[in-house]
Amino acid sequence: MAKVAIFPPNSLILADLIERKGHTALALQKAVRKKVKDPEIDSPPMNITEDDPIQGLKYAAIEVPSGVRGRMAIIGPLLDEAEAAIIVDDAPFGFGCIGCARTNELSAFYLRKRRIPTLELIYPKTKDETTDMVNKINTFLDSITSNDLNEENKVNDVNDLKEENNG
Repeated sequence: MAKVAIFPPNSLILADLIERKGHTALALQKAVRKKVKDPEIDSPPMNITEDDPIQGLKYAAIEVPSGVRGRMAIIGPLLDEAEAAIIVDDAPFGFGCIGCARTNELSAFYLRKRRIPTLELIYPKTKDETTDMVNKINTFLDSITSNDLNEENKVNDVNDLKEENNG
């Protein structure tokens, strides 16, 4: 099965849908849990190692605020590991916002740049849109396997929605 990156990276809803389909959700909570339980780290509230700020530089320039680099030190490796991605745009804070607009923009940009099979959706506003979103996610997850991940599988519903709204 495929390793699927999710955006927002801490959305329990997306992680649950992915895992119910037998795939691995690359969620922020799992990465943070490793940091907190790592015996190398002496005080969990300060759950970074000497290498973390350096690793963050792989994803964000030195001029970028340190908080963004710190978040990308954790999120970036998840994005690198991804074989597919689900991105939900315009999600409310409670859906899984990580609280940093620049990190959110950088994460979504990096996922799009990776050219892996990607499903992009706009957060639903009605019950029917919610049902449609879950159906699209399930269809997307059914269509990907770790052996057959290529550009032909890429789905981009955001562009379809924009065309529908403009036409």
